[in-house]
Amino acid sequence: VQLQASGGGLVQAGGSLRLSCAASGRGFNSYAMGWFRQAPGKEREFMAAIGWPGGPTSYADSVKGRFTISRDNAKNTVYLQMNSLKPEDTAVYYCAAQRGTPNSLRIGVANYWGQGTLVTVSS
Repeated sequence: VQLQASGGGLVQAGGSLRLSCAASGRGFNSYAMGWFRQAPGKEREFMAAIGWPGGPTSYADSVKGRFTISRDNAKNTVYLQMNSLKPEDTAVYYCAAQRGTPNSLRIGVANYWGQGTLVTVSS
């Protein structure tokens, strides 16, 4: 499975962005998908995960209520809708895929990782 993340960019505080992660290769079916981020000088942290075919979902406390993860299985794509963005959301965002349930994603374990997409939130 290859993952290609896109949709990052520069946005003002309070704004919104939607990230996309397109999966290619075999096996999108049955994979749980997740989003992570890594800010400069910080460790990578879990943001959100979604199981197959559309749930369950889970979120980091820091983004709960502001970010929404979803997936379009016909397009082999997972999304992260980010609203009410804050400067502290500035980071490189990564998508990841994990066979089976999304539980392992919450602790940063994944079978596949995509390249990152940079999100910059200005104050």
